[in-house]
Amino acid sequence: MRLIPALLAGTALIALHMSAPAYAAAPSGSGRVQVWETDADQSKLLAQQPDLSFGHAEAAVVITVDPSRTYQSMVGFGAAMTDASAYILQHDMTPEQRDALMRDLFDASGDHLGLSFMRLTIGASDFSRIDYSYDDMPKGEQDSALAHFSIAPAKADVLPSVRQARLLNPNLTLMASPWSAPGWMKTSDSLITGSLKPEAYPYFADYLARYVTVMKSEGAPISFITLQNEPGFEPADYPGMRVDPNARADFIGGYLGPKFKAADIETKILDYDHNWDLPSSPLTVLGDAKANPYVAGVAWHCYAGDVGAQGPVHDAYPDKDAYFTECSGGDWAPKFDDSFDWFMNTLIIGSTRNWARGVLFWNLALDENHGPHLGGCGDCRGVVTVDSKTGAVTRNLEYYALAHASRFVRPGATRIASDSGAGGISTVAFRNTDGSEALIALNTNKTPTAFAVRQGAQSFAYTLPARAAASFVWRPAN
Repeated sequence: MRLIPALLAGTALIALHMSAPAYAAAPSGSGRVQVWETDADQSKLLAQQPDLSFGHAEAAVVITVDPSRTYQSMVGFGAAMTDASAYILQHDMTPEQRDALMRDLFDASGDHLGLSFMRLTIGASDFSRIDYSYDDMPKGEQDSALAHFSIAPAKADVLPSVRQARLLNPNLTLMASPWSAPGWMKTSDSLITGSLKPEAYPYFADYLARYVTVMKSEGAPISFITLQNEPGFEPADYPGMRVDPNARADFIGGYLGPKFKAADIETKILDYDHNWDLPSSPLTVLGDAKANPYVAGVAWHCYAGDVGAQGPVHDAYPDKDAYFTECSGGDWAPKFDDSFDWFMNTLIIGSTRNWARGVLFWNLALDENHGPHLGGCGDCRGVVTVDSKTGAVTRNLEYYALAHASRFVRPGATRIASDSGAGGISTVAFRNTDGSEALIALNTNKTPTAFAVRQGAQSFAYTLPARAAASFVWRPAN
């Protein structure tokens, strides 16, 4: 990840020592609306409110939900199982503590979040304890046959954590990204800096194909892959690799795509995996005649630019999906109200309104020292913080932002039309496969705002405090 504090100024992740909140299933009868609310002053944190009923409510601000107008289907919401997150789960918690946290995060039943989307790193990232790839060689040596390929580092902590998450939520979808090709494939002959050598294209394609094949055999099938995390950035103190859009197009169209096809690998290729500020980069790849057929969609990060960049890229290539794959917050911005407003409005609502089928935050868990990590961000926070001495869990702001979506919007849900922005109320709406509907609403105003939600001839009214969010769930009348 590339951290740009100025972009996220005023957006913080405040650690909250709270017990896991309780949820209820979607209402069994039509007309009844369940509500969960989080307030900017932290007086309510995903707290269930009294049920509402559809009737004939009136308000100056009206949000119309129209399930006849449909958009993308959802893969889900979640975070990255980095080396750091997996190490914490496996080494800093007792089995009982780990089981309780994993159930809270991934179980899709009862009172749990049901996170259903997870990102893995192919080799080391900045949130690893050592730098490594799955085929390291001494400087000056190569391994074109991949005779030394091994995912042994993943077997220690990552794979046990992923398997447990998949047992808790069989609908969990995995994506994976390398931070660097093995050093011997690069111009730098190192995991740090450098670019992919053209003569190494066939070897890197073999490397990625080997990874997804072995991971599948280990019980971790990879549904999506990107060829490089943040390909426009070469960090100086952790693995990275520059791969410009023309090189990505050549690699995907001439090597990775044909390799996957020949090997009957079903993993889908996503391009870019970088910030909103340079949409011309994925557009170049999608505009390449050889690469385009092999690219399933575009992956986006939050650290520069605006979420609205996702929309025009999708409009230019409507057969290609969008995924939001990384954002972190941290100690650089201390105000809870600003943070919650930004994460909800930009990522949960804004990204999905701009066609994202999945939303991923960065580290699932970090310790009290914002690690373990080697280089990169020194003050990031995970979805949860785990005390490395006691195993105690602190649920951070991302936990509640994700929960407002993951608990109520299930894999396979379809985004449906809803008004957004009227009177300062931002929204996004979905219909789940079980017929229930969910509306996520955020009051971006600095004062309480009353509004009505209308579907068909019926409506209900609600008032949200300043910069508060609510998730509304109901079953429409037949």
